[in-house]
Amino acid sequence: MIVIETKRLTKVYTHDFIDVEHGRLRFNFMRKTVALDSLDLEVREGEIFGLLGPNGAGKSTTIKILMGILFPSSGSASIMGKPLGDKSVKASIGFLPENANFYDYLKGEEFLDYYGTLYGLGKAARRKRIDELFELVSLPPHAPNLPLKGYSKGMLQRIGVAQALLNDPQVVVLDEPQSGLDPLGRKEIRDIILKLKENGKTVFFSSHILSDAELICDRVAILNRGKLSTMGDLDTLLSSTIKDWEVIVSGMSAESVAELRPHAIKFLERERDVLFVFDKEEPVRDTLRRVVEQNATLVSLSPRRETLEEYFIREVSKKPAQEAKTDSKSRSAANV
Repeated sequence: MIVIETKRLTKVYTHDFIDVEHGRLRFNFMRKTVALDSLDLEVREGEIFGLLGPNGAGKSTTIKILMGILFPSSGSASIMGKPLGDKSVKASIGFLPENANFYDYLKGEEFLDYYGTLYGLGKAARRKRIDELFELVSLPPHAPNLPLKGYSKGMLQRIGVAQALLNDPQVVVLDEPQSGLDPLGRKEIRDIILKLKENGKTVFFSSHILSDAELICDRVAILNRGKLSTMGDLDTLLSSTIKDWEVIVSGMSAESVAELRPHAIKFLERERDVLFVFDKEEPVRDTLRRVVEQNATLVSLSPRRETLEEYFIREVSKKPAQEAKTDSKSRSAANV
């Protein structure tokens, strides 16, 4: 089942500005910024989906449109098969914005009780749900009675997630939930997201912390300058490109080792074996041939694939097709 879907979703901002040219004022009211450009997304039920991209790529704009904070310029979006703004859908969504505001004079328990009241939960239901959430997000025992101004950044993020879960939503949307956290705080948020998946929730979150996204995401989409660069199953995306091969052999002649070594980007001779890392297939095949001919031992052969960070950098470094076409025309004109 598709839980979140966008079709050609576009957001264009129009800016009024005054330009000064040669001492005179020039008015231009039609300056436009394209924040999202024909975005097509599909998020499936029960998965952890990461919306990735550099700053300004359109991640927060996408989430704000989905949450009804912004209106799209064109295109459409739906959540659980219903259009944005549908009241029955809103009741099934939990949301934590990137820069959440907390009433720092409230104690943790009071904060959640206040939002539980806004959700329409009765007193007994609020009490039960608040106890469950303090346990789910692993806040310390003193947290319920501690004013929020005494919370660390990590604790605030966790109680923010708890607030987003008060209504026991089916879809949880988190905008940069790990931003500004130390490694321990990021792990705590990762663990919460994994627990939500175990409980059958669909989690859609934005992030620029790629190492964390790689650990927990089922599928990802990469945005770049408002456009969708790629989307798919994380394992499939990363397995599509082999970066190099690590080959460990033992019992190979010193002559063969010496002949293969110049082709390796990394080489390590150890007491019982030799490690080669090749970035081309031919020396790998040559090594395997020599192993067979010399009756040596192939200890391991491991293709090493890109990390999400390497894949991400390669994707966002690509120029959009229109920009590449413009550059090509400019070069052609310059050569005339």
